[in-house]
Amino acid sequence: MQTDAAGTNRGDAKIWFFRVLIVAGAGFMVYSWYAPWWSADLSAIPGSNHLVLRPWGIEAVHRVRQYSENSLYDMPPFFAPLVWTYLAVCMLALATSLFVKKQFSIGRIKLQLASVLIALVGLSYLVTTAIAYAVGEMRADGAGTKFIGRSIVTNPNYSGDITMISQLEIGYWLAIGAGVVLIVLALLRGQFVGKPKG
Repeated sequence: MQTDAAGTNRGDAKIWFFRVLIVAGAGFMVYSWYAPWWSADLSAIPGSNHLVLRPWGIEAVHRVRQYSENSLYDMPPFFAPLVWTYLAVCMLALATSLFVKKQFSIGRIKLQLASVLIALVGLSYLVTTAIAYAVGEMRADGAGTKFIGRSIVTNPNYSGDITMISQLEIGYWLAIGAGVVLIVLALLRGQFVGKPKG
């Protein structure tokens, strides 16, 4: 009886430890969400980070918005609500994975719904980073600039060329890392909470 109780306690401890890892993974994802993913500096404007990309769109300082065509970096009105809904769904999926025990089968393969939810969140976040990069490239091409690197920008309201230097920021790499971490946790879940029986 004591051996069974000790085994149960160890099993419960492992389950709760894994839940803590999932909460930490969710926090990692949220932190990367708010961190800048890309930025650009313009030589004609003092300071830095004149354009900053986050998952919900590009933020531009007042002078950039005043002297440039906003359509080059503004997203459609539905975009911000869409990506915030995506984040909320991801957080709900991770929260559900903490306690759900349902299993299902694909052919002879038995899967735990919790593991699938965690993996889908991680994979979708990696896809999000790829989409953000692709959209950035398209917007940069439309503006006649480079998404990454040094570009020369012409502006009829400014006498002379403007140099733009743009680069990926830490938030982008953190987002990739968060996606990978969640996928790894999904693969390791069975080691903490057990694998499907039968």
